[in-house]
Amino acid sequence: MSTVRLSDADNVVTAVTPLQIGQEGATQMIPRGHKLATQDIPMGAPVIKYAQVIGYAAEDIAAGSHVHTHNLEFRNVDMAYEFGTNLRPAKPAAKPDTFMGYRRASGRVGTRNYIAVLTSVNCSATAARMIAGHFTPEKLAAYPNVDGVVAFVHGTGCGMAGQGSEGFEALQRVMWGYARNPNVGGVLMAGLGCEMNQIDWLVEAYGLKPGPLFQSMNIQDVGGLRKTIELGIRKIEAMLPIVNEAQRTECPASDLMVALQCGGSDAWSGITANPAVGYACDLLVAQGGTGVLAETPEIYGAEHLLTARAVNREVGEKLVGLIRWWEDYTARNKGSMDNNPSPGNKKGGLTTILEKSLGAAAKGGTTPLTGVYKYAEPVTAKGFTFMDSPGYDPASVTGQIASGCTLVCFTTGRGSAFGAKPSPSMKVATNTEMYTRMTEDMDVNAGTILSEGKTVEDVGREIYAMWLRMASGEKSKSEAQGLGDFEFVPWQIGAVM
Repeated sequence: MSTVRLSDADNVVTAVTPLQIGQEGATQMIPRGHKLATQDIPMGAPVIKYAQVIGYAAEDIAAGSHVHTHNLEFRNVDMAYEFGTNLRPAKPAAKPDTFMGYRRASGRVGTRNYIAVLTSVNCSATAARMIAGHFTPEKLAAYPNVDGVVAFVHGTGCGMAGQGSEGFEALQRVMWGYARNPNVGGVLMAGLGCEMNQIDWLVEAYGLKPGPLFQSMNIQDVGGLRKTIELGIRKIEAMLPIVNEAQRTECPASDLMVALQCGGSDAWSGITANPAVGYACDLLVAQGGTGVLAETPEIYGAEHLLTARAVNREVGEKLVGLIRWWEDYTARNKGSMDNNPSPGNKKGGLTTILEKSLGAAAKGGTTPLTGVYKYAEPVTAKGFTFMDSPGYDPASVTGQIASGCTLVCFTTGRGSAFGAKPSPSMKVATNTEMYTRMTEDMDVNAGTILSEGKTVEDVGREIYAMWLRMASGEKSKSEAQGLGDFEFVPWQIGAVM
């Protein structure tokens, strides 16, 4: 097999291997993963892949030509949306699957048991890092049920519009979400004292209750950096024995919430890994669990496929509202919705955001869209859901974890090294070549769909099975390598003042 055609309606195919002139009718050299025109496409005519428009011919394109950035142009989408016209509910699973998780007092279930040191502002970041850094593996050896002490620091928290602004509220949702994520057994919040993002406001606004497992402090009140670090260490030393008392118990798969993510994508993302993750998501939904898709700019041009799956018009309209917000957001910042794909994506064969989005949306499977949420807003619906976020992976996953995700499933074609404490991240490679080159970082090889003839369903079941094992404590490759301490990146919205 030298090329892949995804639909009879397509006027391009994808090269599985580099095509020489004369192969498959090619009149030019076609790099692996790139598109070959199967018919003449007049200037201005749509280029079709996945039976959907991915762009328009910028010039006359002859059959056999290489179709890419030099002759394919992007145009803003103008969709006629349908709502709830493609509802395919998951058939309930024949038997319930289970995993060994941490049942919290809230009723939610964690897959890990961390102590989090959260900062309200960049000014307390050094204190938080030094506090967390004190708790080396040797010091934590006496607490085998504690996965670690992690500092979640960021570069904002002040110099921003206050209460009521989009940026302020998003940051507070992130902080609240991490404090309440079931993968966190204890929380210490550290601030400076004079910042815009006051810890006291957060505690009051979200009903957080100070206690042995939720502590806070400000550098100015404590009396300086050294005293803050010493006090923070003492507070966590007092938490450790309590957090260590948590025990894994058997829990239903319906308690899992998985972040569906992709990064470093290539032409195979929408053909192998993303559809396989979508099948795994369908299996989880059939168990009563929750999958959370994100990266709003990376469903642009494919959102009509999701609105058709919305359980009702209200849910679908929320998604359309996000698309309109992003069009305005990019326009007022003198950007374009086609700023994505990245250079690496394009080298891998992706040409426009429309093409990338059609592949990215496949991670959401086929079941109804049950809810649409703001960035870092708690996801309360079961089933397949969507959370607003940028396409920038660390910022997107930060929001998904704040929304309640306890596992992260990350597909990649170019090869992305990523982890995100406190929720373990697994990597799904889109192609065998990259998987072989980066085997220390990749957990599942979806490239076998092309290289070994496996089905999307085969690989989807493999991914789902690993979700259950990871939820029970098995470390993913990125987790085993220690990734995840520096990927906490709250989305910064609005002016820095």
